[in-house]
Amino acid sequence: MASQAASDRDRLNPPSLVQLAAGAMRKMILSGELGPGDRLIELVLTERLGISRPPLREAMRLLEQEGLIVVQPRRGAVVATLTDRDVYEILTLRSALERTAVELGVPVRTPARMRACRDALERMAEAARAADRAALVEAGYAFHASIVALAGHRRIDEIYASLHRQLLLCMARNLYVRERYYEDLESHVARHRYLLELIEAGDPQAVLDELAVHGERSFSGADEMRAGGGAPEAGGGAEADRAVR
Repeated sequence: MASQAASDRDRLNPPSLVQLAAGAMRKMILSGELGPGDRLIELVLTERLGISRPPLREAMRLLEQEGLIVVQPRRGAVVATLTDRDVYEILTLRSALERTAVELGVPVRTPARMRACRDALERMAEAARAADRAALVEAGYAFHASIVALAGHRRIDEIYASLHRQLLLCMARNLYVRERYYEDLESHVARHRYLLELIEAGDPQAVLDELAVHGERSFSGADEMRAGGGAPEAGGGAEADRAVR
């Protein structure tokens, strides 16, 4: 009886209807199918997802907690929009964390940490081959998080994890623009593969030099930040999906 009870506790429960709906809408947002500021119309989504309004609304509450959507008075739910100021703050913090992690963690002395980088990169490659943009964005976050984890610094890991959903929004917008104008999905993965090769070579300065190009400059507004000598004004309102370097 005791073993049966333990088995029951260990058994994984299937995802609920709310979780499945949240996952489907999350994929729409991260793939770029739903863009910044797009309204989430309940009638359209219930028909598309084949669910009623109560579980849909619960799913939307989950996405609101994640910061992927915003509920506005008299307008309803819309996909979250990042202003120039938002992007500046998120990416400068990300860059600072990644630089510190590389300085502390390269050359890599713990093989398990390198395996995490390679595994994330392989998931990126699989997503690119399947043209699954949402999966590519999430695997891209995992890849960068694994670079941060090279330092073996718990507090840096925790701060980086706190940016998870905000970084996903940045990365989704960036992937959309890069693919639209000048970088296909395979090239996107190749750029990350080159970064991993530099890490494996063990030269921290080479990794930092590549991150300087790979990171902030690959997002819209970053060059203007450098040229202007500072952060954009708060409340600028421009979405982070204009053409980038």
